[in-house]
Amino acid sequence: MEPAQKAPSTEQLKKTMEAVKPLKIGQKAPNFTLPSTSGKNFTLDIDLIGRPCVLYFYFKNFSPGCTNEACGFRDTFDVFEGLSIPVFGISRDNMESHLKFKKMLQLPFHLLADEDVAVSKLYDTIPLLMPFFTKRTTYLLDKNHNVIAVYENILSSKQHIKSMVDKVKTLAAG
Repeated sequence: MEPAQKAPSTEQLKKTMEAVKPLKIGQKAPNFTLPSTSGKNFTLDIDLIGRPCVLYFYFKNFSPGCTNEACGFRDTFDVFEGLSIPVFGISRDNMESHLKFKKMLQLPFHLLADEDVAVSKLYDTIPLLMPFFTKRTTYLLDKNHNVIAVYENILSSKQHIKSMVDKVKTLAAG
């Protein structure tokens, strides 16, 4: 009989999360296709050709932090919409869950279902030692789909939104 493994400490979990590094500024964002709450498949390099966008990766529909994050994007959506920057939320939830989440929170943007986490892995949001988890990460892509801003913070969904709003306002002004 094998001895039971000890649960990882908070410090071990923190180190594991910090080991996942997001895509770098200037890096070309990987193309992907995922089912969307629009009812169609969404392909980055086809559906948004020549357009910037925000892609935010989150852990789970209806979890407190992810609900706050979705509401934050909803409540500041006019900033992104005014600059013609679409927002897309991506998680491993299935389409049925996404549709319920979108309806309940009255989200004005689409959610994409990454059930096999292939896209989340491409965008470096899945910790190797915690494959059941998605690290809260938001990418702002330019019209060529190069990363021009990235924000990651597992705990601060409000700062997460503020960072992206500030960045798009700065880009619009400059």
